[in-house]
Amino acid sequence: MAGKYSNTALYPRSDPACEFSPVIPAAPESAPPPPAEPTERPQDKLIRRLTGMLAEYLEPPQVEEVERAYQLAARSHEGQFRVSGEPYICHPIAVAIILASMRMDTKGVMAALLHDVIEDTPVTKNQLGESFGPEVAELVDGVSKLTQLDCKSRAEAQAQNVRKMVMAMVKDLRVIMVKLADRLHNMRTLDVMSPERRRRIARETLDIYAPIASRLGMNELRLELEEKGFTALHPLRSRVLASAVRKARGNRKEVVTTVEQAINKRLAESGLDNCRVNGREKHLYSLYQKMRSKHLSFNEVMDVYAFRVIVDQVDQCYRALGVVHNLYKPVPGRFKDYIAVPKANGYQSLHTVLVGPSGQPLEIQIRTRSMNRLAESGIAAHWLYKTDAGAISGSQIRAHEWLQDLLEIQKNAGDSLEFLDNLKVDLFQHEVYVLTPKGRIVKLPQGATVVDFAYSVHTDVGNSCVSARIDRVLSPLQTALANGQTVEIVTAPWARPNPMWLNYVVTAKARSAIRAYLRNFKKQEAITFGRRLLEKELNEHGLHLEDVVSAGMGELLKTLECPSLDALLEDIGLGNRLPFLVVRLLTQGDASADANRTPRAERPLAPLIIKGSEGMVVNLAKCCKPIPGDPIVGYFNPGKGIVIHVGDCRNLPDIRKKQFNPLNVEWARNVSGEFPVEIRLELLNKVGTLAKVAATISRMRSNIENVQITDQDPHTSTDLITLSVKDRVHLANVMRELRKLNVVMKISRVKSDPRKRKNDKTNYPD
Repeated sequence: MAGKYSNTALYPRSDPACEFSPVIPAAPESAPPPPAEPTERPQDKLIRRLTGMLAEYLEPPQVEEVERAYQLAARSHEGQFRVSGEPYICHPIAVAIILASMRMDTKGVMAALLHDVIEDTPVTKNQLGESFGPEVAELVDGVSKLTQLDCKSRAEAQAQNVRKMVMAMVKDLRVIMVKLADRLHNMRTLDVMSPERRRRIARETLDIYAPIASRLGMNELRLELEEKGFTALHPLRSRVLASAVRKARGNRKEVVTTVEQAINKRLAESGLDNCRVNGREKHLYSLYQKMRSKHLSFNEVMDVYAFRVIVDQVDQCYRALGVVHNLYKPVPGRFKDYIAVPKANGYQSLHTVLVGPSGQPLEIQIRTRSMNRLAESGIAAHWLYKTDAGAISGSQIRAHEWLQDLLEIQKNAGDSLEFLDNLKVDLFQHEVYVLTPKGRIVKLPQGATVVDFAYSVHTDVGNSCVSARIDRVLSPLQTALANGQTVEIVTAPWARPNPMWLNYVVTAKARSAIRAYLRNFKKQEAITFGRRLLEKELNEHGLHLEDVVSAGMGELLKTLECPSLDALLEDIGLGNRLPFLVVRLLTQGDASADANRTPRAERPLAPLIIKGSEGMVVNLAKCCKPIPGDPIVGYFNPGKGIVIHVGDCRNLPDIRKKQFNPLNVEWARNVSGEFPVEIRLELLNKVGTLAKVAATISRMRSNIENVQITDQDPHTSTDLITLSVKDRVHLANVMRELRKLNVVMKISRVKSDPRKRKNDKTNYPD
């Protein structure tokens, strides 16, 4: 990991013994100075703190296992230093301390201490498995970055690393816990990095790791990641906003105190005297996001006061809601019940907005103590709290459901960059809640359509949907869904995903499933088409595909470097390989095949005009009529062989849109024969004009194949003449002689006929 640490200390200390100093003799009666106490290393202080935290909730043998992991990590990172100059081992210990504060289990803390040994030291995964067991080895491997990646860009390398981490996270949630703690400590020590690297790490944190923490319900960790990332990415904006918040804080204290006292008093009068009410301050990054997304000024955002009411039981949440609604007027349409319908990460609370005593908005959140702990810690509550098992298990279930969705997205993704895009789409979303006909609640991101809903039910339902009934009204697939609607999907056995769906679906699951189907459909179509082409060519040689598959196909696949027969057939179907060449490789040196093959009709021998095209059907495109000497490009057309076009033919853009793969072709050195070419002449409309032109062409040893008058008036005539030439030099000589005629006003070569392009409806190039 280049640049992460240095093998030499950044600030070498000078040796006092090497410095010049005057010799001062010691007094004979003075005692020798006491030996200097060894300076305590920073890692010793940290490991003592870690073991003290672990001793509070782990058994002594488990703490000893952690200490054994520390010893290996310390030996492995010996001589390595961070950019700040401190020993590198301090970083893994700090990560382990963060996890110990979450009451992480023994294996998780050991993985935190060892999380960089595979990546940055010679220690291997197998060695870790032998020393600490396969569980710890898998955790460390899941956190480690992929090394020696064959990536074209930093973005692709990042995408592959995130993809690997997410796949490991699906197997064990502790992987992401270690990674988030690792990222948190890196953000805490980001100041020593270069500005460019700070911005890159901060952007990655805000784009990926903070949203993952939010998706897992780890609110406290998310807030710190966002604050650190915001400060590193936008330092000036962060300082200005922090200064403005400090100035506004003094004016807000009085309002917050008044509202807190009023709510506490009214709750106590209603018998809810064991509640806790506290005003909370918005975080800098939340303020910044709201100002940007809603185009608000700082004063407009700071006019909103936020309060949290913590009660003991669920029924008290609703009683407290009635109390605050009686105290201050609620704002219509701003109430959300996340207790009855929790968020995807398990978050539960009542949200409402009230009009305060001076007309200012008051945001109120009401939840139980267990809901509050889960909201702050999320999936980490599994290790933090052993009580509230029901709430914790519910959070775990939702986390695992999300991870299973990620696994399906990963399977359907074409590459790592596509997977990372889908992951970001999945992470950044606001939710709407719709109902199935049986009353099951389905959570979807805001702006989700009928197609998104269909794929959330099941991939097969999405692949075969044709329309939907929304609240019993038939609606099209692109209809955006709203909260509370009942949606019933209408399917048909013949229905297939449409590429146009990608224009309006918003969920990562739907997008990846549609792309996967379309890729697979194209592949299967190409395999079927390639099989038909190969069988046709084999039949002309008296062979059958089943026979050659059992005989020499294995050797052929090795020769062509194809992993399977389907891959070969796909290449043939896409035009990447020519069936005639494949059959020729199959039959080379096969005497039995030559003896047993049935005779076929002899093909007329044609001159070899394209290098390397021996035995293949070659056609010159009629649209541009290429001749030897022209820059050319070839396209394989099933049923026509190789079709040769001029390099600047006007039909090429249309051909490329149909996804034909070009072939690298060139003229053979010794080309014989005559080739048709078309020229356009603007002539004076006189008697004998055409005779002069014909005589000149004949004198230049060229034949006229066709003459067509396209435009004519009393003074001029525009003619299209098709003549035969040997090559480009021959054509240039003919045109030079024609320009000398006094009846020729203008002459040019025609490389594509616009009339033919307009009327051409074929699916393949000519």
